[in-house]
Order: sequence, then structure tokens, then C-alpha cells
Amino acid sequence: MSQLAKANIESKQKALAINLNPNIYGTLAEIGAGQEVARFFFQAGGAAGTIAKTISAYDMTVSDSVYGRELSGRYVCESRLEKMLDKEFSQLIARLQSIRPSQTQFFAFADTVAARSFKSNQDGHGWLGVRFQHSPKAQPSDVVIHIRLLDNQNLLQQQALGRVGINLIYACFHYLDEPPYFIQSLMDSLSPDRIEIDMIRVRGPAFEKIDGRILNLELIKRHYATAVIFDADGSILQPSDTLYRKNILLLRGSFRPPTHVNLDMLEKGLVSFKKLLPPEEHKDILILPEISMSKLVERGEVDNADFLARVDLLAALGQKIMISGQENFYSLNAYISTLTKKSIAFVLGNYNLESIFDSNSDATHPFGMLAGIGQLIGKNTKLLVYAAQDPDSKKIIRARDTKPAEDTKLLLEYLIRTKSVIDIEDFNPDHLNIWSRTVLKMIQSDQTGWEKMVPQIVADTVKAQCLFGKKC
Repeated sequence: MSQLAKANIESKQKALAINLNPNIYGTLAEIGAGQEVARFFFQAGGAAGTIAKTISAYDMTVSDSVYGRELSGRYVCESRLEKMLDKEFSQLIARLQSIRPSQTQFFAFADTVAARSFKSNQDGHGWLGVRFQHSPKAQPSDVVIHIRLLDNQNLLQQQALGRVGINLIYACFHYLDEPPYFIQSLMDSLSPDRIEIDMIRVRGPAFEKIDGRILNLELIKRHYATAVIFDADGSILQPSDTLYRKNILLLRGSFRPPTHVNLDMLEKGLVSFKKLLPPEEHKDILILPEISMSKLVERGEVDNADFLARVDLLAALGQKIMISGQENFYSLNAYISTLTKKSIAFVLGNYNLESIFDSNSDATHPFGMLAGIGQLIGKNTKLLVYAAQDPDSKKIIRARDTKPAEDTKLLLEYLIRTKSVIDIEDFNPDHLNIWSRTVLKMIQSDQTGWEKMVPQIVADTVKAQCLFGKKC
């Protein structure tokens, strides 16, 4: 592909290019925020060559009569989008496949969106999807994204929606062979200040050589998303739906590879977290190991295969995993707090606690360490501290034994006294000297003994797949 073809192509140019392609033909169904994607096609000219039908079923009764009702009662949701794609694509094929030229590639685009309105000044969000044939007569493929509309005016949100919709359709017919550029092109004529794309899910023959998780990692690398979540079965989860009304237990780490101490921190952290919650809330706890990509993005050292290896190993241990672009505990907590109003607890090691209370740390809040701690330890957030062991004296070091800088010592004592910072009492002392970086060095230098520091399934997988530089 030429450099010219990879330029940031304006939305009307994309719409015109599709309109002038006699082989692309389809339907547009849009609910909420106007018919902005269809508008681009009509304004570009030549839309009769592309559009078989547009529909906008705004009235709930009308929408239900066309697509069926949702059990949840919601209209801006993935299940509604799926019903729209099912209905429009099957209807298109039934009506036109036998009479259109044999080289036609059919598509159905749908979106269901809640934009800023007179009744609500909250950020808008929506689901967009395309079901399409990547070659004539091919079985259909799907790509679905979830977006957050960040502009502060309804009209601007509508315009942004139209652009990302055009970008999505264009990418399906032009960039399937280049996954990184497929993702990059979704933001043509836009910026992360206007739209966040926090999930992309793909399936079908057009994507049979593409791991959908890599597309989601690209969202983080390019700062199009704040975080993405993978389920234990490898599927991609939408963050706001996944965290909504959940009590969140987070463990930040490299998990390169996951070790016995990581699992013990999660297990014993969960025990401590439950003690802070009423029994009826225990069923609504979500455990999330989290990896920050921010520093690696800055250094340009992101290795997709390395990240996916960690995702696979945690999945093999039955864990969901969050990949975020958040460098600091406080910024991650601020993000999580926008998605759930319930309790949040960070499980962290003693060394992390010292860093948080270090006023000279690189991770200090722009307005100072006190602002960062305030953003981290709010009404709903606790720090659950896993003990450490002094390598020389072998003394167990708890939160209460931490020696931060003199100017923050009293603050830490206050937070311990008010139970915002809590020691995990029941921990495994045999795991205190296990460090992921030590295990990694042993793997890469082909030393023995590291296998005892990780779960058996992790050791077996690292050896079988030659992960993390293991010599095979």
C-alpha cells in the first residue's frame, strides 16, 4: 500500500470512494444521534451506487416491532446491535443477491447510540457494527466496536459518530490485511479527545488470520482506549458493562510470568476484601489482574506476542485480565471509579506502598503527592498490603513497618489507623521471596529451579511454547 493511501483520508473522500465502487452495496440502520453515517454517503454524491436502504427506528415501539424487544429493556446495547445486523443483512441478501451483479460485496452497517441531549449532559456512548462480505459471495464477517462520545455538544457528538462510522466501513473494505492500520484508520479526522474506542470484536472469514486481542492492544497503544479487558476464555469484554455495579479487586503487575506470589496476593486479598463488604455484596466481586502498557508505549517496546502470552497464562489460571494505559495507581483508580460506584481495593506489595508515599517518585501526581493519594484513597477505595521480607534480616515487613519519607510518615499512619491502608494478615511466607523479574532472568538464562516459583500450568506452558525467551 502506498504512503498516499495510508494518509489520513477525510470522511467525505472515504464515502465518495465507496460510492464510486460498483461492487460495494448495502444497508445503513441507525438509532440515536441522527443518521450521521448515511449523511456522509449522501453528501459525498453517488450514494445510489452504494445504499440500498437507510432506516432510523427512533420510536421504541417501532424499533421493537422491527428488531424485537431486549430482555434487559435497554436499546443502546450490543444485543440490540446484533439484532439490527441480523435483520438488515439477511433481508438485504434475500432481496438482492439473486439480482445484483455476481461481484457484489454486500454489507449492513448498524449503530445504536445515546448522545448528549437536552435531558442528559452525560457523555454519549454507542455500539457500531458492520456485517460484510470481504469478497463476492463470501460468508459474512462482523466487526463490532463500542465508543464513548466525549464532545460537550450534541451536534459535535453526531459529527464524530458519522466520521467513525464511515471510517469503520471503509476499513472493512480496504485495510483487512493490515491490522495496526485498520485500527489507526478508525480515528481518521478524529482524536481521542472526541472519541474513545474501548472495545473491538471481530469474527468471520475476513478475520481468520487476525487475533482480535491484538486489535484491542492496538487501541491501548494508540491511546484510543483507556483500558481493555479479556475474559478467561479469550473473549473481549466491554469495560463499562463488565465493571458496572461490581466491587473491584485489582492487582497491578507484570505477570511475566504469573507466579505463586501473584496468585496468593489475589487469593488472600480477596479474603481481606470480603471482610470489608457485607455478605450480600460478595457475589458482586470482580477480580482483575492488570498490566499497564503506558511505560512500554513510551519506550516503543510493546511486543504483542509477549502481552498475549501473559494474557493466555492468566486465562489458563482462570483469570480475567485488564490491559490499561494508566501509569499510576491514582489514574487507574480514577478511571475505575467512573465505571462502578461500589467498592474498589488494590492489592499491592510493600514496595508499591513506599513508592506511592514517595514525594520524589516519577509517578507523583501533577499537583503533588498529596493530590495523587487523595485521588487514589477516596471513600470507596482501599489499599490491601501484602507483606514483604527483608532479604538480610528476614524480618517480615508490614504496612505499619513501612518507612516512607519523613514528611509522609504521619499521613501513612493516619490512613492505616482509619483503615484505608490495611495489612493482609493471612499470607504465605514461603512466597515472599518470589519475584517475577527473578523468574524471568532464570528462564532467559536457562537456569533450573524457576519452575517451583510458578504454578505447574505456567511452567508447562512456558516450556512448551518457548515463552519469555525460553530456549527450546
